[in-house]
Amino acid sequence: MGTNFSKYSRHYRPLLSLGLPIIIGQLGIILVSFADTMMVGHYHTDDLAAASFVNNVFNLVIIFSTGFSYGLTPIVGRLSGQGACRDIGRVLKNSLAANSVAAAVLMALMYILYLNVDRLGQPSELMPLIRPYFMVLLVSLLPVLLFNSFKQFSDGIADTVTPMWILLLGNVFNIFGNWCLIFGKLGCPELGLLGAGISTLISRVLTLLIFAGMFFFSKRYADYRAGFAEGKVNGNDFTALNRLGLPIGLQMGMETGSFSLATIMVGWLGTLQLAAHQVMLTVGQLGFMLYYGMAAAIAVRTSFFLGQKDTENMKYSVGAGFQMILVMAVVVSSLIFAFRGSIGNLFSDNSQVAAIVSGLTIPFIIYQFGDGMQCAYSNALRGISDVKPVVWIAFLAYFVISLPAGYIFGFVLDWGLTGIWMSFPLGLTSAGLMFCARFYSKTGKNRTCSGRS
Repeated sequence: MGTNFSKYSRHYRPLLSLGLPIIIGQLGIILVSFADTMMVGHYHTDDLAAASFVNNVFNLVIIFSTGFSYGLTPIVGRLSGQGACRDIGRVLKNSLAANSVAAAVLMALMYILYLNVDRLGQPSELMPLIRPYFMVLLVSLLPVLLFNSFKQFSDGIADTVTPMWILLLGNVFNIFGNWCLIFGKLGCPELGLLGAGISTLISRVLTLLIFAGMFFFSKRYADYRAGFAEGKVNGNDFTALNRLGLPIGLQMGMETGSFSLATIMVGWLGTLQLAAHQVMLTVGQLGFMLYYGMAAAIAVRTSFFLGQKDTENMKYSVGAGFQMILVMAVVVSSLIFAFRGSIGNLFSDNSQVAAIVSGLTIPFIIYQFGDGMQCAYSNALRGISDVKPVVWIAFLAYFVISLPAGYIFGFVLDWGLTGIWMSFPLGLTSAGLMFCARFYSKTGKNRTCSGRS
């Protein structure tokens, strides 16, 4: 990436100014995840293990749907620059329709999985906990996808503050609801893991209703609302939303899917391993959310320089962003290593779970580099609108390389849970290297800065 440090350093400030607000928003999500895992873990180890299985299965769907909704933002952003408020309202209506269809399909697929959940080799003692929790989260998928439409609409018109505050309110309610319904506080029934699921469902419905209420009744959305009322669901908008959203959703979904399928393999090892796995995945979100916030800034800056046809600054901006992500990775890894002996105790009262968690810190630290790299360069590719190849790269890295390696390390070589976790660095790093190679091949000296071959 060159030797002139000043060519990178001048990009640090604009990247940080873009990425920091996103990172702060991601930290709110991490807080809720930490609170969920801590409360459930201190309630009972079996509940924590059941939550590990169900949450990781649903994370696949949630992440895919989030990526799918990203197709709305650039369309809204372009129309906003043209002052076409009524067109934005029409596209939002189409996005809500598209997300409703996606929700129906995903809910049907997840229900089929629910009917066969006992065939996935999970500990039999966890089934009475898994089944009701699974169904509650299944119902919550529709409000999640509809909220995504409103959020991406808001981001597209450069109003990122509104969804931030709505999400924070939902997070506070979720944590309070967990406390009441998991442990039976303030006269509420003591429901354990099911209580956590009900609290999540209510908070997701609440955030959707607040955002929808603001859109349909606030004066500042009047022009968009007029376009929403006049506009019709149509094939052109549907096609545009799917063309942009599906590749991103598939790429993000496959990455999460590799972790979700790995969780099924972890369940074959036992309840304690499943509980420890959930703890480390929760901690792992700390790094991913930080990297993702900066990577989103990389995408914005990349698209800016694409419009300027400034390939040189585009490359230096991406390189600077990756450098900042590496600094974050070092900080995260150092903290995890320093507190490796006490992390498990934060989430569970079971000393065996805490010991297993401590043993997972080394593969966790190793995969931070690959995680940071794949975040940086996948977003760089999004910035130049080169989204279709990321699907095939993700499939190769996560399903051809990572998952088989997890099975071989964990069961053929008999390394157990640590072996499954050693496959994560392979998948993430290979994805990062391929994304990186693709980006520089598209922006090389003999290429145009257009994102096209």
